[in-house]
Amino acid sequence: MPDTGALAIVAGLLCWTGPVSPEPLGGGLSNTNYTVRDRGRRFVVRIGTDMPMHGVMRFNELNASRAAYRAGLGPEVVHWQAGVLVIAYVEGRTLTADEARAPAMVPRVADIIRRCHRDVTQHISGPVLMFWPFHLARHYASLLRAGGSRHASDMPNLLDAAERLERAVGPIAPVFGHNDLLAANFIDDGRRLWLIDWEHSGFSSPLFDLANFASNNELAPDAETALLDAYLGAAPDRDFRRRYAAMTCASLLREAMWGMTSEIHSPIEHDFARYADDYLARFEWAWSRFRDEWSA
Repeated sequence: MPDTGALAIVAGLLCWTGPVSPEPLGGGLSNTNYTVRDRGRRFVVRIGTDMPMHGVMRFNELNASRAAYRAGLGPEVVHWQAGVLVIAYVEGRTLTADEARAPAMVPRVADIIRRCHRDVTQHISGPVLMFWPFHLARHYASLLRAGGSRHASDMPNLLDAAERLERAVGPIAPVFGHNDLLAANFIDDGRRLWLIDWEHSGFSSPLFDLANFASNNELAPDAETALLDAYLGAAPDRDFRRRYAAMTCASLLREAMWGMTSEIHSPIEHDFARYADDYLARFEWAWSRFRDEWSA
């Protein structure tokens, strides 16, 4: 059932030229989305407050969205006010995981990730955050212990793994990253890809976006190789592959702990417990493989 309060907020925004009829838009586990038609155009309205438990601050999303538009990667920001972001609607197809990992799509994704790191980094303006998965692991652990999570007893082992992975990643050269490369955050308009949903964006290692895309969309080993080759323009050396493998584990761990935290704190109806368990199992498999292959 649509949220009548949110509908009233959307309908009452001062950016419209006349009466509008907002329509709910599916998706989003940390905001409520609507589409609106006005002045012969279509817009997306995102309603969401700050979420300190996940490191999501809306001023950061706003500045990142504006920079992504200036860099040619994201849609135009049309209006903003506290808790509300209005962007131009992109006519296109939201990718599925199957489409995202298709051989023809992987080089296109590598290109937009590279342009994000190169161009959005140059266009970002105003205060923005840093996204560091190992800080988030420590932050989530404290929330999970305090909140009586069913996973509280797992925290010592998970934090030990996070510390060892952070050492394996080593020093970084920060770039501005998207940091939430689920397939649903890519739109293909038939000519180009767009990146949407910048709420987790921030300065980070370029390794995270690469590992996050590959792990979220479960790329096969040959597709991962194609992703890294296309991003770098050459085959990665052994040191790069080791640090990338460590960050892949970190991405899976962050996603699992995001689910654990959402399970006990999020007001949204969703099976966060299953989400957390699925990612935790994938993390444990990747972490075991990392230790076997890279002697962590």
